Formats: sequence, structure tokens, C-alpha cells
Amino acid sequence: MNLPVPVAVGVWVVLGVVLLLLVLVGRRRLVARTRHTVPVPPPVPAALGPVRLEPLAATYVSSTLSGDWLARVGAHTLGDRSTATVTVHDTGVLVERSGAPSVFVPRTSLRGVGLAPGMAGKYVGTDGLVVITWEDPAADDVPAVTLDTGLRTRHATDRSRLVDAVRHLMTSAPAPKDAP
Repeated sequence: MNLPVPVAVGVWVVLGVVLLLLVLVGRRRLVARTRHTVPVPPPVPAALGPVRLEPLAATYVSSTLSGDWLARVGAHTLGDRSTATVTVHDTGVLVERSGAPSVFVPRTSLRGVGLAPGMAGKYVGTDGLVVITWEDPAADDVPAVTLDTGLRTRHATDRSRLVDAVRHLMTSAPAPKDAP
């Protein structure tokens, strides 16, 4: 059956609008569902301390509830994929995202780090993602929760460097408070 061109275009436009609305409704539900289970992440401190690993180009994949890499967190833009720069400082790990707020994981919140083949919405194969496990501290009457944050470094050699730097940060003694 051949439809006139204006009718066919109209059908495609309506179909596109319906699909866009479904995506937006699903996103809004994800944000609402996780807003009450995931507290606001800690702010980036004014003083980050010395750099342990220089900035690495990466893609911020998403954050999920720890252990369930399909349970994407939509609240606080933690589920938004973006290009990023990852830097390891004495005080923690800073993920500066373009188009979204930065994510700062304090040293005391780090619980683990490793490599994984994928997580919510991104599968890259054999150990292609760096996954940082951390505890988002309680805030605004929302209890603390453990999250997994996935990062895909631009260069494969940077993955092991990032994992080593975060592991070293977790095991080394914190810097004294009165250090310059």
C-alpha cells in the first residue's frame, strides 16, 4: 500500500514523538525510583591535594547499585553517560564529566576497584571497563548505599594505571591534615 508522502511523513513524525515520550517517561521513572534509595553524592572539595595519577580521558558509563550491574542509578545524574576526565588525588577520585556534574569519590568511601566486561548499557568485552566500588554516604534522610561506577578509558593502557592508582590510594595511609 502506497501512502501519499505527506501522510507517510506525518506517520513517521508521530511515531518518533511517541518513542521520544516513552524514553522521557522511562527516564523520569528511573530518576524517581532511585532518588529515595541513593543519597546525593559528596561535593568536590576545594582542596583535592596532590595528584597521584594525572588526568586520563575516559567515558563515564554509569553508576549502578553495587553487585547488580543492570540496576542503573538515575538520580543525581549518576546514570548519565558522558565523556570525562579521571584524576586520582590524595583525597579521592575525581571524575569531571562534560555536560553533567563532576563525581567525587572520597578516599574513605572507596571499597574496591577492578576490571569488568560491561555494565548497564555498555558491554565492551574482556575487562574493558574500570569499575570503582564506593559508598555514597547518607544524606538528606537517605541511608548510605554502595555503588559501582564504570569508566571506559580512552587508551587501553590507562586501565591498569587507573586501577593501580586507586588500589594504592585505598591501601596507603591518609596524608596528615597539616601537610602543605
